[in-house]
Amino acid sequence: MKPISVPVHAAPTDLRHSDDELQYPEMPHGMATFSMPRLPEDADTSAMVAAQQWLQTFLDALNAWTFDTRATGLRFNLSNQPAAVLGVLNEVLGEGEVSARVEGLPGHDVRVQESVFTGIWRVREFDANGEETAYWLEAGSLPTVLLDAAHLGASPTLPEVALPEGAMNVPALFTEIRAQLASLDFDETSNGITSSHEINLTLFPLTPADHQALQAALPVGPVAIISKSFGSCRVTSTGTRHIWRVQHFNSKNTLILNTLVIVERPLPVLAAAEDIEDTRKRLAELIAWMRADTEE
Repeated sequence: MKPISVPVHAAPTDLRHSDDELQYPEMPHGMATFSMPRLPEDADTSAMVAAQQWLQTFLDALNAWTFDTRATGLRFNLSNQPAAVLGVLNEVLGEGEVSARVEGLPGHDVRVQESVFTGIWRVREFDANGEETAYWLEAGSLPTVLLDAAHLGASPTLPEVALPEGAMNVPALFTEIRAQLASLDFDETSNGITSSHEINLTLFPLTPADHQALQAALPVGPVAIISKSFGSCRVTSTGTRHIWRVQHFNSKNTLILNTLVIVERPLPVLAAAEDIEDTRKRLAELIAWMRADTEE
């Protein structure tokens, strides 16, 4: 039998220890799973009944609505609800893994929080004085206000920028980006999501001057989205339409994957049709639970 040659590679320095003991990277301690939100203990019965009826109306509309990744989602106004009822709704809807913020656009201060029911989003708009001007619940892959803000004021093409001294590989990167933007297919494909192209900047050899040029060509846009699970995924719009910075961090907040994604909608934070179907069932369970609680 011929001996098998197995290549041996040195372990990464962050996994080695001074006393040569085998070291392992810290593993996640838990996984986020759905749990039914707790009913507020101090809410009066009338507020609970009104909140339950409001949710039933929303669920009826959700059941009659056909999910479409690229279509404007189902919206229900929350700003006209009495404070007691709104308090119950906020409590039972809870906070999911995804949150977002729109900043830097005049008249577009928006805060978004996904509920514990995937694909159901609480959206708030504020004026220049910080006063809330709108509050609604929206069902869909992602609130359209985020996509509108990302497009507003953004360039349809990658701008030309002066290359600083020392820039080596960014011209090739710009060529790739422009080619991909020109070839984007906006016809509906899988589940209504357009084709996408990902550029892994973690593996792309860039000098400090390259990074400087990249930042000048693709400044940070007004939309920031974060999804938290074992670590976090941070998605930000850029100054060019359909280009998103998507960065993945581990549980120690260390950047482990840095990418540019050319796509109409940032896929890592989108809710899917399966999520909405699951949400319909869980909302029905919540409403039945609230109804039973108020009838006791």
